[in-house]
This record gives sequence, C-alpha cells and structure tokens, in this order.
Amino acid sequence: MKNIRNFCIIAHIDHGKSTLADRLLEYTGTVAPKDLQAQVLDDMELERERGITIKSHAIQMEYAIDGVNYTLNLIDTPGHVDFSYEVSRSIAACEGALLIVDASQGIQAQTISNLYMAIDNDLEIIPVINKVDLDSAKPDEVEDQIVELLGCRRDEIIRASGKTGIGIEDILRAIVERVPAPKGDPDAPLQALIFDSVFNPFRGIIAYFKIVNGTIAKDDFVKFVSTGKEYHADEIGILKLDMSPRSNLSAGNVGYIISGIKTSKEVRVGDTITHVNAPCEAAIDGFEEVKPMVFAGVYPIETEDFENLRSSLEKLQLNDASLTFQPESSAALGFGFRCGFLGLLHMEIVQERLGREFDMDVITTVPNVSYRVFDKKGNMTEVHNPSGLPDLTLIDHIEEPYIRASVITTTDFIGPIMTLCLGKRGELVKQEFISGNRVEIIFDMPLGEIVIDFYDKLKSISKGYASFDYHLYDFRESKLVKLDILLNGESVDALSTLTHADNAVTFGRRMCEKLKELIPRQQFDIAIQAAIGAKIIARETIKAVRKDVTAKCYGGDISRKRKLLEKQKKGKKRMKQIGSVEVPQKAFLAVLKLD
Repeated sequence: MKNIRNFCIIAHIDHGKSTLADRLLEYTGTVAPKDLQAQVLDDMELERERGITIKSHAIQMEYAIDGVNYTLNLIDTPGHVDFSYEVSRSIAACEGALLIVDASQGIQAQTISNLYMAIDNDLEIIPVINKVDLDSAKPDEVEDQIVELLGCRRDEIIRASGKTGIGIEDILRAIVERVPAPKGDPDAPLQALIFDSVFNPFRGIIAYFKIVNGTIAKDDFVKFVSTGKEYHADEIGILKLDMSPRSNLSAGNVGYIISGIKTSKEVRVGDTITHVNAPCEAAIDGFEEVKPMVFAGVYPIETEDFENLRSSLEKLQLNDASLTFQPESSAALGFGFRCGFLGLLHMEIVQERLGREFDMDVITTVPNVSYRVFDKKGNMTEVHNPSGLPDLTLIDHIEEPYIRASVITTTDFIGPIMTLCLGKRGELVKQEFISGNRVEIIFDMPLGEIVIDFYDKLKSISKGYASFDYHLYDFRESKLVKLDILLNGESVDALSTLTHADNAVTFGRRMCEKLKELIPRQQFDIAIQAAIGAKIIARETIKAVRKDVTAKCYGGDISRKRKLLEKQKKGKKRMKQIGSVEVPQKAFLAVLKLD
C-alpha cells in the first residue's frame, strides 16, 4: 500500500487538464505509442467534438523512481461548473490533487471552487502552472496569484506544459513525494466505495470502486450495503486504458467489479461493497445527494417510445449520477419525464447523448427552477413545473432560490458585467481585487434569471474573459406570476413559465412575436396570446392562408362575390373549431434564446 498514490486533476474549463493527463500517460508508458491521440481519456465522441470533459475518467499508471515501483491512480475531472458533482465524486476517491492553472489566464472562478472542495476533503494540493510555452504566458504573475490563494511557497509550484512535455517529470516526482499513501487495513472486513458505474450491453452494469479497507478476490460473494443485494464477483480488475482483470485487489486500490447486474436501480454511486460472510460494521459516508438546479420536461416525439425513453434515462443515470427524473404528463405533449439537471450545458449534453447513444428523439420543454409555494395555512410545497402551481387564491407567497455567484474578470469589463447582473435582479455583495487588474465580483442572484442565457451573455460582453461559478445560497420571497401562452384560447402547458411580475409583460410580448415567426400558417387565423390568470397582456395573430375564391367572378353584381366570400368565411369558422395547431420543436428552443 505504501507505493500506491491516488490523485485527481482539477482546474477551470480549458486550462489543459486532459492534455496534461495525456503527457502523464505517455511518460509512464501506460498508453502504447500507436494508441496515443489528443484527449486519450475523453472517450465519448461528444467530448472530442466539443473539446470538453464531461465524465471523470480513472486510469492506473506504473512509475519507477530511484528503483522503486509506484502505482499511480489518476482521475481526470471535468472543468465546467455544470459538472462539479463529477469533481466532488473524484475528490472523494483520492488523497491528492493537481491544481492546474493556465499561465496566460491565471486563476478563475472554477479553480477556486474546486480548490475549496479539495481542501474540505483534506487533499494534498500540488499547484501546477500549465501552458508556460505560450507567447502570452505570464508565469510570474500567475505564481503570485497561487501563492496568495494557497499560501504555499514559490518553490512548491511546478511550471509545466502539457503540449511540449516541460515539467512532466517534476509533476510525477511531486505526486510520489507529496501525495500521502492511502490509509487502510488490508486485513480488515471489506469496505469499498462505489464512485462511478457504466452500462455495458453484454456484461451488465460495471461498478468502479475504491477499496478503503480489506481485500476483494475474484468469485467472492459480495453485498451492496444500501440496496442489500448480494452478488458473485465474476470479474474484478484495474482500469488501464481498457479494463485489465486481476485475481485480487487490496486496500488503497481503485478498480472495477462485474457481477452480471442487469437493473440500474441496484447500483448506487456512493454505496459500499462488503463481503456477505464477514460484513463491515458501517457503510462509508457516501457523497452528498445531488441537488438539481434546473428542471425541464423531456418527452418522446412518438408516444409509444415512452418505455424506451425510461430505460434510456436509467442507463444514462448510471453513467451520470447527477441526472434525476420522474414521470409526468402534459396536455400538449403526452407522457414524458420531469428531469433535473445541474445546469443548461448539462441539459444540452443529456439531450445530445439520448440522441446519439440511444437513438431517442425527444422534445425538451422550457427549463425552470424549483420554487417553494406557501399556502394561507403555512404549508409549503415544492413546485418544479408552472402547471403544478396551486390556485392563485390559495397562495400566500412564493419563494425562489437565490445563488451566491462569483465572477472573476479584468477591470475593463466591470461596467458591462455589473449592468448585466443588476438587470437580472442581482444584488452586489462585494467586489475585491485579487491581483493586478483582476477583480472578483460577488452577487446574490435569483437562479431563475441565470438559467436561460446568462452564461452566454456574460461570455460575449467580456470577450470570453470572465469566469463564473455559483452555489445555491438560500430561498427568498419573490413576486412571481405564472405566464400562460394561449393558442386560439387553448393553453399550451409546455410553454408556460413562472416569471417575475416586473418582467412578465415584456417577456410575454416577445414570446408572442417569436411564436408568430415560428408557427406555420394554417387554413384559419391563429390567435397567440400571453396571459397572467384571466388578464391578456399581449397578442399576435397569424393570418390564414386564403384561396382567392372570387377569381372566377369578373364583372357582374358585387353580391355574387359577397356570397362566395361569406361561404368561405363559414368554412374557415368551422375549420377553426376542429383544427389544432402543431407547435414545432423550434418554438420550445426559441423561448430559451429570447434576447
């Protein structure tokens, strides 16, 4: 055990974690030269296309220093704020962390929040300045920022470049020398923490675990503590680039177990594996329950695909523990699921993965957050969906979630960022200079305001320089109203939203204008209305496609034309009574991008 080191890599998005991981794998000879490619660990097609890490990946490396062989278990983590739950799980399985900071961009918001997460778990932090080979690199300035943030000595900071391989040897040596070996007793009863799982169509569910105490061998009879299910360990092993079977694994190691589990509910991330014959006394404290921030309805385009969608979401949940879902139905869209996501990027990725990995075409409704509704008797109910709102006469007040947001930027962009945040009903908490011309602005903001397009706007007004991080802070009373969209007097529940009373009229008007562009013309007039309760606040009309029925009348008395037009008018009226309006998927997406 004294020769095992478990560590993860944490950083802000785009600071070069995956590239640095590639170099570590190359230097330790874990990946054969023929298999080397950029972002080796990002094995999802989507990750490569977008150049982001979505899943944390575990891999084992062998490295020798001064004639002693060491086993290094590396977990590469995502950098985007929407995947911070993945980071928290990786941190729980490690004793040390490489904190990567880009030499040209310096410390950013996500760097700080990931760092605090690692410090809370008592991880040994190894600061690394990456991309020092760039012309725009400012390593001395970034070193000052790291010393100020961590309080470490300058000689503890390693300068490296994932692209050219500078400093990789120093990083490997630092991991061996600074990261503590895992603590644990190989002879104690087995205690292993599940930190991830994947679904394999041929072998069932594969769980990844870290052994805290004890030893596990092939064909052992094991039990998953929280579900109480018992299995035979058909295969155990370690995670190289592919899975590599072993006959036994002992405390401190990271590995996988295959036991022919078919149903996804039987494996929970954060569960403990132990032996049936000699069980451990207590389960390991797992991870905190994930709290979804954004809720949206996901519906199959064909109603009969409902069960397929359920099984696809269950398989996806194995691989992405931060996704939550429950069945719901909508008058406009039929049966589907109410899904909880950590943010908009997370929602987009889940939608994309459903399409690519499971061939599911889905419609996603307007995302919203969860509200607390208090009735006149003082009872509180959580509402995730505007259609679940009780009658207005019964409501005493509504509370909405507020976040504490931290924006790190250069002084040039303070003005536009302040305007953006205050326009989203934000309240300035404090503003402090970190170093040089970099400033951290902290706001309290309603989560409902940032859910739709805040991040995109922040990036565009700051030319990509501002970084953004947030956590749920508290719930505050707010003046919210339910805005309904009516088509020919029929409410479309998938388009209804809860919004602040001050924004309702402008939002309703813009929505009606947008829908007028997107809904195709029919044989009859379509009235699009935005309403709060019984009060109509905006209206647009899509004119009917009309046939010129008077074309054959030339000359003669006007009453002949009048008669034909009256006949057409009656036909249109009858058609309007039975006609239904199809709302295209583009309309649901357009609501997200109203600017």
